[in-house]
Amino acid sequence: MKQPHVVAFGGGTDSTAMVIELVHRKEPIDLILFADTGGERPETYNHIEVFSHWLKERGYPEIITVWKVKDGQRLTLEQDCLEHKGLPSIAYGFKRCSDHFKIRPQNIYLREWQPAVDAWNSGLKVIKYIGYDSGEIRRKENAEKRIDNKYDYRYPLIDWGWEREECIEAINKAGLKLPGKSACFFCPSSRPKEIIDLYEKHPDLMNRALTMEAQAELTIIKGLGRNYAWSEVVAMHKAQITLPFVGFDLPCECTE
Repeated sequence: MKQPHVVAFGGGTDSTAMVIELVHRKEPIDLILFADTGGERPETYNHIEVFSHWLKERGYPEIITVWKVKDGQRLTLEQDCLEHKGLPSIAYGFKRCSDHFKIRPQNIYLREWQPAVDAWNSGLKVIKYIGYDSGEIRRKENAEKRIDNKYDYRYPLIDWGWEREECIEAINKAGLKLPGKSACFFCPSSRPKEIIDLYEKHPDLMNRALTMEAQAELTIIKGLGRNYAWSEVVAMHKAQITLPFVGFDLPCECTE
């Protein structure tokens, strides 16, 4: 009986580079899971399709998409926010959105995945690869504080000493386009320049983000930017006024 090897795939630069190098090193990968909040940018969904094909051509498993289910129906993070007249939890200083819409759907899938069940019944752990680069050692240290009897977490990029530059180089060498940042289009951790980028490239998605912000019943924060509203950023950009806003330093826990 062997330990199954599972990738928690975020859909961004780091996790893509990690998988590419694992393939080049001929490391075993038994399952690749991507948890879809329902709010990724179109570029991310396209990248997952292209990269999944790249993997299959090399004899590796395709990427499997999972999502949160409530009362037998798929629930997106956007729907959840609209129903509760709120914003993603990270806007309030918490990280429940990553836990509920990213981590839990993958773990629920694994509970019924036979290789994982067999491993656990044999007293073994499932090896789970996480794509933190070497500039995110603090995230690894925080994650390792958890006691987990089911998973043995591995951080290959940190072990290899890879930062963003090495990740980009690996993707380029593989002949793939850079996937860009993987995050919800309405993620409160977005920087002002990323908010403007969304407004210019995907005005339909920006309208949905602004609708979420407008309907939220807020008391202690101002909007999706926590200390400011995205509507302010867009209004100042339209008026060609220099943006005074800065993003708040609270990255989400989604594995890029």
